Amino acid sequence: MATTGAGVRAGVEPAGLRLPGIVLGVGLGGFVDGILLHQLLQWHHMLSSTDADHIGVKYYDPDTVSGLEMNTVWDGIFHTVCWLAVLLGLAILYSRVTHERRRVWTSRVLWGWVLVGWGLFNLVEGVLDHHVLGIHHVYAGDGQVWWDIGFLVLGALLVAGGYLLQRGGRVRDL
Repeated sequence: MATTGAGVRAGVEPAGLRLPGIVLGVGLGGFVDGILLHQLLQWHHMLSSTDADHIGVKYYDPDTVSGLEMNTVWDGIFHTVCWLAVLLGLAILYSRVTHERRRVWTSRVLWGWVLVGWGLFNLVEGVLDHHVLGIHHVYAGDGQVWWDIGFLVLGALLVAGGYLLQRGGRVRDL
C-alpha cells in the first residue's frame, strides 16, 4: 500500500486499478454501443449484415418481424455479456479497494483505464464484427466502411486519451 503526500494510507496502488478499469470500460463501452447504436438509433443489430455468409452466420433481416425477433435475442445476449463484464469489473475493483473508496471513484487513474477499456471494446468489436466476421456494420449502406473506420478511430482515441488520463493520475489522487 502506498502513502499519500499527507501520510494517509491509500487503499490501492494506481496499477491495481488497471484491470478493473479496463473490464469496466469494456462492459460500459458495450452498453453504449448496444443502447445507442442497436436500440436508440437502430443502425444495426448483432446479426443484421449480409456480409456474414462467408462464415456461416445466417442473415436476419431486421425489417421483418422474425428477423427483428432473432436480432433482439442476440442483442440481449450481447447486453448480458456487457452486464457480466461490468459486474466482474466491479468485483475486481471491490476486492482491491480497501480504504478511501470515494477517492478511487473520482480518480483519473480509474477513469483513464475505463476509457482504455471502452476503446479496446471498440477496436476488438469493430475489427471482428465489422471487418473480419462482417456480422453487422455501424451504419449499413453507402459509405458503411467509413462508419466502421470511424468506430475504430474512436476506439483508438479512447485508448490513447484514457492512457494519457490515467498517466496524469498520481498515488495521492487516490
